[in-house]
Amino acid sequence: MTSRSTNVFWQDYAVARADRTALLHQEPLVLWLTGLSGAGKTTLANFMAKRLYDNGYHAYVLDGDNLRHGLNRDLDFSEAARHENVRRMAEVAGLMYDAGLITLAACISPFQSERDFARGLLPPGRFVEVFVDTPLEVCEQRDAKGLYRRARAGEITNFTGIDSPFERPANPELTIDNSCRTPDECADIVMDYLNRHGLLAAPTTQTPP
Repeated sequence: MTSRSTNVFWQDYAVARADRTALLHQEPLVLWLTGLSGAGKTTLANFMAKRLYDNGYHAYVLDGDNLRHGLNRDLDFSEAARHENVRRMAEVAGLMYDAGLITLAACISPFQSERDFARGLLPPGRFVEVFVDTPLEVCEQRDAKGLYRRARAGEITNFTGIDSPFERPANPELTIDNSCRTPDECADIVMDYLNRHGLLAAPTTQTPP
């Protein structure tokens, strides 16, 4: 570890984030969707991505399960590995921010420290924490993947909401309970927030043609 840390140097690039944002005509942003398994995080992220796409924005969805098929496939579900899973997603979201994209990160991220770490990678105001606050009983009723049933049966351990805690966000930008709203209505709430706070405004400076 010591050898690696003393022989790795940060590289600057000829094309900066400001150049990329000007080319894309948008300011990058990370929407971090946190909540229990089955809360509707990925569904909302997908609806938001389509809304943004239809309005001419460049957006990308990062999903915790999808990352486990590739980048994070070496991780198990131990406590340390779950922390690492969130850390890597946060780092990827940071890279996508630097690339000029609007990133929708759907990740349980059950601990406040994890979400604080993700927020700390970005400039102030460019991280929007969306707490998808769907009640546990609703998530269990949905249980599309059968995970809650298996957790209740003891087949899965360290499962968030059952035998592993979920720390409710201390001060999220948005809290949405989608148990009584459609995905479209939830997306309306997020879009309204982004527009009211000017987070979808185009860059104020443009590079010369």
